[in-house]
Amino acid sequence: GDTVARLGGDEFVVLLEHLSANLDAAATQTEIVGEKLLAALARPYLLGAVDHRSSASIGATLFRGHETPIDNVLKQADLAMYKAKEAGRNRLHFFDPAMHTLVLRRAQLEASLPGALSANQLALHYQAQVTGDGEVTGSEALLRWRHPTRGLVGPDEFIAIAEETGLINPIGEWVIRRALRDAAAWPTNIRLAINLSVSQFKSGLIGPVLLKHLGASGLLPTRIELEVTESVVLDADGPALATLEALKATGVRIVLDDFGTGFSSLSYLRSFPFDKIKIDRSFVAELTRGTGSSSIIKAVVSIAADRNMVT
Repeated sequence: GDTVARLGGDEFVVLLEHLSANLDAAATQTEIVGEKLLAALARPYLLGAVDHRSSASIGATLFRGHETPIDNVLKQADLAMYKAKEAGRNRLHFFDPAMHTLVLRRAQLEASLPGALSANQLALHYQAQVTGDGEVTGSEALLRWRHPTRGLVGPDEFIAIAEETGLINPIGEWVIRRALRDAAAWPTNIRLAINLSVSQFKSGLIGPVLLKHLGASGLLPTRIELEVTESVVLDADGPALATLEALKATGVRIVLDDFGTGFSSLSYLRSFPFDKIKIDRSFVAELTRGTGSSSIIKAVVSIAADRNMVT
């Protein structure tokens, strides 16, 4: 008697009816169904002769009758789903009523993001990259949104919105153009690091866009570092990897960012010749707490050094 519906893309809604009137019992019933869904989706399946596996992130919310407008119910489940993704994916996360302010904030940001570019609200801040002896070797461009009412908004709050709404490409191109223009005035021994979203590779435009603005800036490709996360290299035969290889051939340096999160694998270091590895901050933060992070970092640094990579 339950209902399954497809919202679009890879998002689905499961409506469970006749749950317990007791809140805790209803949550338990929902969790049981959610775990069954995760287990079912995790089973291997064949595409041609190749075994594949899938994972899912599930957001759950409880409501009674028509007390809560359906749009709010969906927003609550959607936000909980993103929390499940942030927690490591392949899990279920319940909506917390305390998240309500986050729902409203996200909706407001989504409504005002399309005008951020034309209103000149985006800004780049630069974080110096410094060696152990204090030498500045580069600077990383960090995107910020000067929101007229929210103040300075970090990318962790609006990049996901930009990806979902298709704004990531114009925003990404603005970042590339502005960062290259700024770096042209720096000393020639200072490299520029730019973060790229996996969504920017899906359009196939990131290569031509970067090379166009790089040529206009007059900067040598060897002064540019492109920082990508493991999601870009998950598919070793995908178009994103081919784009990275083409850019690397021009002299651009490729950096693997946030190594150690998600499904990080040492095989990534073998499948693509990265120039640098950035170990995730969570490992660095635990260095003095005796959690084993020190051993992991030493191992990654040793592997990187053996493959002529910087860490």
